[in-house]
Amino acid sequence: MPDSTRAECPPVDLVARLRSAGCVFAEDEARLLTTAAHTPSDLEALAQQRIDGRPLEHVLGWAEFCGLKLAVDPGVFVPRRRTEFLVHCAAEMVAPGSLVVDMCCGCGAVGAALAAVEPGIRLHAADIDPDAARCARRNLTPCDGDVHCGDLYTALPDSMLGRIDVVVANAPYVPTAAIETMPPEARIHEPRVALDGGDDGLDVHRRLAVSASEWLAPGGHLLVEAGSGQATAAKRILAAAGLTPEIRRSEEFDATVVIGVGP
Repeated sequence: MPDSTRAECPPVDLVARLRSAGCVFAEDEARLLTTAAHTPSDLEALAQQRIDGRPLEHVLGWAEFCGLKLAVDPGVFVPRRRTEFLVHCAAEMVAPGSLVVDMCCGCGAVGAALAAVEPGIRLHAADIDPDAARCARRNLTPCDGDVHCGDLYTALPDSMLGRIDVVVANAPYVPTAAIETMPPEARIHEPRVALDGGDDGLDVHRRLAVSASEWLAPGGHLLVEAGSGQATAAKRILAAAGLTPEIRRSEEFDATVVIGVGP
């Protein structure tokens, strides 16, 4: 959930309405909505969108991620706090001049966070969803990132073949059958292409891994987020693609990252 940048005292009845709608952090959300509204009618319109189930980040138009305030347009995948662990892992592997690709970038949150950690990287990002690519450009243009719209590596220029130092991907990894069990704000308001990972949730991970050696520089890294129960299978996928795999787990972020090192 985004952090408020300035304190506002939210109306008590708004907190109660949000809580009745199932918002766990009703008081914090009410404060953010109150801060964002310019008039009482603005506040009512924003509050109603949230009560109707729209993700808070879509209502506000931004999300907090790794201390950054990033634009998140309606219909674009909302970055989760757990994915900050993916950034922490990738940050260990980048240096000034590193060629880095934020694959399945959504709003570009991972790429923006890495550029904040190491401004000297050469940053590219790609997403198959045109809405996500447009949103990512808003977030990555200030850090000189180039955004491409297309399907995984096919979105990238051929000049990057064999030259990428780090590919980092918060690829979709929800098994198809599990999507119906997700909260409505994700299931209804976020693009299915950003959620659906196929029967076991790892279809996109397979496609990322199988072509990784072709695109990575010697000793380059592929990092993918996965569910804790998927980590062993994801590790096997990376190994089968010729990468040397490693699983990292963070209890703090409740997150799992699988890393493959190229030959």
